[in-house]
Amino acid sequence: MFDLAKIGRGLPVSRVVDQIPQHGPLVVEAPPGTGKTTLIPPAVANIAGKTLVTAPRRVAVRSAAKRLAHLSESSKVGYSIRGEHKDGSAVEFVTPGVLLNRLLKDPGLEGVGAVVIDEVHERQLDTDLVLAMCMEVALLRDDLYLAAMSATLDAKKFADHMGAQILSTEAVTHPLDITYAPHADRIRGTREFYRHVADQTTGDDRTLVFVPGVREVDLVCRFLDDAIPLHGRQSSKEQDEALNGEKRVVVATSVAESSITVPGVRKVVDAGLSRVPKRDNRGMTGLVTVSEAKTSADQRAGRAGRLGPGEVVRVFSRDDYANFQPDITPEILTADLTGALLTMKAWGSPDLPLLDQPANTDEAEANLEAIGALNNGTITDFGKKLATLPLDPRLGAALLEFGSQAAGTIARLAGEADAKRLRRLVPDKGPADPGEVIAAAFPQWIAKNVGEGEYLLASGTRAKYNSNHEWIAAAELQRTAHSVIIRDAEPIAFPQHRVVEHKRAMLVDDKVRGRLITSIGAIELSSTPIKLDPDEAAEALTHLKFEDFPLTDKERHLKERLDFLRDALGWPDVVQGDYSVEVAEVARGSSISNCDMRAAMLRQLDWKQVAELDQIAPKEYQYDTGRPVKRVKLQHMFGKQGQTVAGVKVLYHLLSPAGRPLAVTDDLDSFWAGPYQQVRKEMRGRYPKHAWPEDPTSHTGK
Repeated sequence: MFDLAKIGRGLPVSRVVDQIPQHGPLVVEAPPGTGKTTLIPPAVANIAGKTLVTAPRRVAVRSAAKRLAHLSESSKVGYSIRGEHKDGSAVEFVTPGVLLNRLLKDPGLEGVGAVVIDEVHERQLDTDLVLAMCMEVALLRDDLYLAAMSATLDAKKFADHMGAQILSTEAVTHPLDITYAPHADRIRGTREFYRHVADQTTGDDRTLVFVPGVREVDLVCRFLDDAIPLHGRQSSKEQDEALNGEKRVVVATSVAESSITVPGVRKVVDAGLSRVPKRDNRGMTGLVTVSEAKTSADQRAGRAGRLGPGEVVRVFSRDDYANFQPDITPEILTADLTGALLTMKAWGSPDLPLLDQPANTDEAEANLEAIGALNNGTITDFGKKLATLPLDPRLGAALLEFGSQAAGTIARLAGEADAKRLRRLVPDKGPADPGEVIAAAFPQWIAKNVGEGEYLLASGTRAKYNSNHEWIAAAELQRTAHSVIIRDAEPIAFPQHRVVEHKRAMLVDDKVRGRLITSIGAIELSSTPIKLDPDEAAEALTHLKFEDFPLTDKERHLKERLDFLRDALGWPDVVQGDYSVEVAEVARGSSISNCDMRAAMLRQLDWKQVAELDQIAPKEYQYDTGRPVKRVKLQHMFGKQGQTVAGVKVLYHLLSPAGRPLAVTDDLDSFWAGPYQQVRKEMRGRYPKHAWPEDPTSHTGK
């Protein structure tokens, strides 16, 4: 049993530790600095036995394990990170990735009494997966104690999702002197901006500087004589030197935001930037630099107030802070889901209880099908093997293909500091050309030189890269506001084995024409005119959409009526209909302009809707604005009341005898009772031969 009084001495969370329930699930809500990562795991272990604790980063795992081992004077505290393990029979700290791998190998977590998932508020993809999978294990194992810990105020959201109790504690906070030192180049991230960041570290206090990535860490360190870097790509030894060294300034990425403590810090300098994974509308995924969330800014600032009154310099303005998004966007909504989908397929649960469901996994599934990890959506034996590797599936597939001599290149692509661990995973298959390894992992980033410092990627994107090689395999891309830049690449020979040949149908002068295309993805190598038979043309024209068929004025009016009825009464959306009949006509040689789109649209309705169409949505009205509209001379509406179409009021554009607009209304009664009198006054003298009755509601003439 752990001595909780001894471990928790001076920690705010010690005030509530005796309130921990004997059974989970549990959500612990405690701000950074309260000691939750130190005290809650041994408290849960005293109740449930062997406890696994996830922390989102390797440096946090090692730091938390060493701190608990030191305070408890226990050899029963250990940790596991990629390539490094120390036994812990009572409490073991692990990264979410390590626990995911353990869950796939041992879904019942035999011998484990509890799982504590720390920093769930950061919404990292692996953490979300671990939480969902452990919730399923807890449903099957009544004796598994599941707890999640959050440093922000969204604990209720997690508690509702888990069906958990909440245990809260408040932080003992010290006053912070927060000042703002904005710079015009913050979002652009120029060298001048990061020199400005470095300039804010003046003073004698130990200072923690937050910047978005490794490049920026190294840049700021170069501007300072007494600075040391701290980031996730460092070796364990380098991270220990940063945490426990003598340097006055520690320049860190978000690793130091909430899950570890940098000793002695009294001052924080925050660039206000985060690097997050994001997909764009071209299907490209990469790390992009964005303004941090308010919760991140607040947590970073709090690092300065743990020991006593602290100083915070925000290298952005008060207005910037006010416009930051309130909270972190979950990675599952923005990141590349290839690895996550493979994990879910290997886990095998059809309804994994994720806090947020991914919007679209089609691209991830295509990636896994391309490397043989899935076959028609079902995981293969090769996919199961890939799921156990501590790598992105595409990198794992390349490592298995090329063998141990590819480990150096794979480590570089994965951001690993040491390739030795990867070499031990696979046999030696001889020399591995770096470019071929990269091409195997990311075939969509094979690129051809198209001149003037630009390459065309197989994915279809153009990217800038200064090289004379005709063919390259890109290893790292960076998106900017106006272009894509290749940051890392290797030359390759012409990738003959990736050349594919396919027939393409296209419309030229409204008629189908065929070409035989040889290409590598979107990189077209040759194009030869060919004659397509109707079946080939129809197959090649499957890309045709409703929008590709030209409409006459009458057909367009019909579509507008049907769109209105879709919105008003839930009728079918004709845009999403079946137009294979028309595609077949075009494939047989007809002009696309000659297709009968009136008949095609009516075919999407049932017989009753076709029969009632003219009655429910009369042709006399216009529907192009999404509601029924009638343009009519005002005299024609005397004695009439406003109409409705499918329950929607008709909007009347009332016209003068010459057809000029007088008024717009969907409430004729109100118009006759009010504005009409002014119109009558103005029009009587201009059109004396026309009737302008004082009471238009009782007048039936024109």
